[in-house]
Amino acid sequence: MDDNKLRIAITQGDANGIGMELIFKTFATPEMFELCTPIVYGSPKVAAYHKKALNLDVNFNIIHDAADAKAERINLLAVTDEDVKIEFATPSDATTLLSRKAIDRAIDDYKGGMVCAIVNAPINEKHFSNTLEKGSGLAQYIAKQLGNTGDVLEMVLNECLRITSVSGDLALRDVESEVTKEKIEQTVKLLHQSLRRDFMISIPRIAVLALNPALEDASDKEEQQVISPAIKQLIDDGIAAFGLYQAEHFFDDRAFDTFDAVVAMNHDQAMTPFKTLSYDGGVRFVTGLSAVVTSTDDEALSPQAGQGVANELALRHAIYLAIDVYRNRIAYDQPYKNPLKKLYHEKRDESEKVRFNVTKKRENNEEQPSK
Repeated sequence: MDDNKLRIAITQGDANGIGMELIFKTFATPEMFELCTPIVYGSPKVAAYHKKALNLDVNFNIIHDAADAKAERINLLAVTDEDVKIEFATPSDATTLLSRKAIDRAIDDYKGGMVCAIVNAPINEKHFSNTLEKGSGLAQYIAKQLGNTGDVLEMVLNECLRITSVSGDLALRDVESEVTKEKIEQTVKLLHQSLRRDFMISIPRIAVLALNPALEDASDKEEQQVISPAIKQLIDDGIAAFGLYQAEHFFDDRAFDTFDAVVAMNHDQAMTPFKTLSYDGGVRFVTGLSAVVTSTDDEALSPQAGQGVANELALRHAIYLAIDVYRNRIAYDQPYKNPLKKLYHEKRDESEKVRFNVTKKRENNEEQPSK
C-alpha cells in the first residue's frame, strides 16, 4: 500500500441523512485525493439518489472489492444492490441496517489489510443502538467486530479542545454510580496513552473536572472520597493529571487552553461546552481499538438532510485525523519493534538493580591501579 495514497474506508452513514452529501462535497476538492484514496462503503443506488436529489456534479467508481479501488476517484464499494426507500431526516430500520452493513464490510476489509483506517459518516446512533444488545453503542459494536477485548474510550475534539467523559452518555440519575475511583483512573490512563501514541504528545497534561456544579457544595463522597483520590493516584503513577476544576469557571476562563485534554464526569458536562466551541463542527475518535476509527459529530438526520446545505468541514477533519493518527501510531510503535539488547550478560539476576550496578563495577575497576 502506497504510504502517500492511504486507502481510507468511509462508511456512508444513514441513507436518510447527510452522510452521502458530506462525502461528495468533501471530495469535490481535488486536493483531498492527494492525501488518500477514498473507498466509500454503501449503496450505489443510494449514492445515485442523493446525487440526483441534491443536483451534485460528482462521479464515482463502483467496485465490489477494495483491491479494485483507483486513485484520484471516489470508489463506491457496493455492500448491497437492494433498493432502499429514502426519506430524508427520518429514521428507519432499513437505512440503519444498511449503515451497519457498511461498517461490517469496512471492518472486514481493515482486518484483511485492505484499508488503513475507517471514517464513519453521520449515523443515527440512538436508532443504531436500539438494534443492538442492551448497553451497547456504536463504539462498543465496532470494538466487538474488530475483536478487541480491552477498554475503549470515545473522545470528541475540535480546533481548541479534546474532551471525554467518565460515565458516557448515561441518564443523569445513573451518573453517580458510574463515577468511581477505578473508572476515573481507567479513563485518564486510556486518554493519556492515546495522547502519547495517537497525537504524539510526549507528556500530556490532563484536566479533571468536578462532578458537582459548585465545589463548595460538593459532597464528600464524590469529590473528596472519589475524584480527588483518583487524581492523587494518577499523579503517583506518573501521569500529569490536574484538578479538581469546576466546569463553569473552567470553560468561562478558557482554562482548557493550558491542557492537552479534559476529562468530564458526564456526557452533558463534556458536550455542552464542546458544541459551543465547535465552530466548524467536531470530530469523534474512538481510542483503544486496533483500528483507527473516526467520525463527525454531526446530527445524522439533521433537518438539513436533502437540502444540499450541509457543511462538510467536520468530515474533512475526521479524514485528516484518521490519516494523522494512522501515521503517528507507526512512528510511535517503530522504536519498540526492535528494542536495543541489554548491556549486561548476567544470567542469574536480570533485575534493574543488576542493570544499574554494571556502570559502578566498571568505574571501580578503572579506579584500581594496574599491577
